Amino acid sequence: MTTEEMHRMTVDEFRESEKLPLVVVLDNVRSLNNIGSVFRTSDAFRVERICLCGITATPPHREIHKTALGAEESVAWTYHEDARDCLRSLKEQGYTIYAVEQVDDSIKLNAQFEIHSPRLAIVLGNEIEGVQETLLPLCDGSFEIPQFGTKHSLNVSCAAAIVIWEMFKRLKV
Repeated sequence: MTTEEMHRMTVDEFRESEKLPLVVVLDNVRSLNNIGSVFRTSDAFRVERICLCGITATPPHREIHKTALGAEESVAWTYHEDARDCLRSLKEQGYTIYAVEQVDDSIKLNAQFEIHSPRLAIVLGNEIEGVQETLLPLCDGSFEIPQFGTKHSLNVSCAAAIVIWEMFKRLKV
């Protein structure tokens, strides 16, 4: 089916549409393919914007486009050299911020919990190191994706997709 047959909106219609009150923060994500994949998932669920921090590459870039398939044109994004400044700014704007990280007292996504904030931000970190420890005190909490195999982590773009979907289900009116 074509985009028209699926009744998909144009980039301009997307930009004007109501967004999910969710900001995705990518901090020091190295892989351009992972960045592009997060853009594509963010487009699928009308995420408000993506904040690219640290060494995370920014569009336009051929390798980001390879997996974003144009979503880097529809999803709003900003760049912040320091993720701490980004999180402080989000706090000032009234966002509740959650790291996606395995830490003490993290909220398992398969648990019963409610989101009481009208504006939410999630922070995803580097593919090897995860979310920087210096960012955790700036977060209101952490979400953890339960895992039942031999590995204790997921690819950052896969983790982003799971958490974005879960937040979509909980935030969508």
